[in-house]
Amino acid sequence: MSSTLRNKVQLIGNLGSDPEVLTLESGRKLAKFSLATNESYRDNKGERQTNTQWHQVVAWGKTAELIETYVGKGKEVAVEGKLATRSWEDSEGQRRYATEVICNHLLLLGKS
Repeated sequence: MSSTLRNKVQLIGNLGSDPEVLTLESGRKLAKFSLATNESYRDNKGERQTNTQWHQVVAWGKTAELIETYVGKGKEVAVEGKLATRSWEDSEGQRRYATEVICNHLLLLGKS
């Protein structure tokens, strides 16, 4: 069991925009979207504050097909997956990094 907990992410949030869905040459689908999670707290004056974090999510195959059909901007979803970091060189030769959630399971929440 410990091996399944080493790199596991669970998030509930809302999509910031419609997902980008690509069909690769192999026919396999790839979906990418940004997910906002909100955490509320009271500041030292007792006023309610909200902290929003944005997460980049990537899904493949059947999960990407589900996203393409049923998920859009503002939709509330639960995502389960793992963190992955990739790197590339930009047009100026600088090394860039992105950490993404690779979605294994997606649950539609809220109103349809």
